[in-house]
Amino acid sequence: MQNKISEVLLQNWDYCMDIEDWAPPLSDALEGVDSKQALWKPEGSAINSIWETVNHLTYYKVRLLRKLKGLPKQPDAESNDDTFTVTTEGEEAWAKAVADLKDVHAALREIIGALEEGAYDWGGSGHAPGEEVMSLILHDSYHTGQIIMLRKLQGSWVSSRSFN
Repeated sequence: MQNKISEVLLQNWDYCMDIEDWAPPLSDALEGVDSKQALWKPEGSAINSIWETVNHLTYYKVRLLRKLKGLPKQPDAESNDDTFTVTTEGEEAWAKAVADLKDVHAALREIIGALEEGAYDWGGSGHAPGEEVMSLILHDSYHTGQIIMLRKLQGSWVSSRSFN
């Protein structure tokens, strides 16, 4: 049986990827995006592409997953900007990038569901696991909004949406 903390974290974790609440979830923001759209940037803009943003989200999810599993840290990126790098192109590579993001999100969901009442008590350095999960939820929401804005700018986001 889950405790209240993990229930709240899981609910918000699901809002980020799969369930529409106040804003579209990441899965909706990425639905129907092809590799060309994923690499697109407005001309003259210093903005990250959708694909770059997906890689950035995946990087930080993998980092948290490894930490919560007690695994050795992944190699640190030299800077936050380096987490937005795209090194491959094409439809297969784009599909893999999206699948990797969804897979690590699902793996983290399992761990979040197992967090106990002490999820906000942490004897180690840094933030407690519950704090880190909540921070990542907010991070995902922020970047999902950016992805939707890019899709609106490129004309690939529907002009009118129906949601519950």
